Amino acid sequence: MQRFASVIAVDRRGWLLLQERDEHARIDPETWGFPGGHVDAGESDLAAAYRELAEETGVRLTDGLAWWREDRVTYREGEPAGRVALFVCGLDLSDADIECHEGRQMVFVSPERALELPLTRSAALALADFLGSDQYRRLTEAR
Repeated sequence: MQRFASVIAVDRRGWLLLQERDEHARIDPETWGFPGGHVDAGESDLAAAYRELAEETGVRLTDGLAWWREDRVTYREGEPAGRVALFVCGLDLSDADIECHEGRQMVFVSPERALELPLTRSAALALADFLGSDQYRRLTEAR
């Protein structure tokens, strides 16, 4: 089974950091999703989440990621589901602080707009639940 780790990052306004994937993406091209990617052999989900966030956005955290949940996602018909570990964090950053190393753009998006975007399969499974979660509420109240 393929393993993935993603980060749901929330800014001071409660907006979510999302990546617009381009047409070259192997999984879910032309959609929006959370920064993240494959968990390497021997790597923990948490380590992969930190690594992927840094690789895709230039944001290098040493702590602050909190476990949220795990989802199983089928990316291609007939293939076994992949496992996606989702971590969350608050970021005191703006779009100007984010580098886009993969996809078309990596920007903070309002929750309302995020729900209207064409989402990756994993983001589609998680986004509405996350926005209704205690964890999202705590992240937005703390700011």
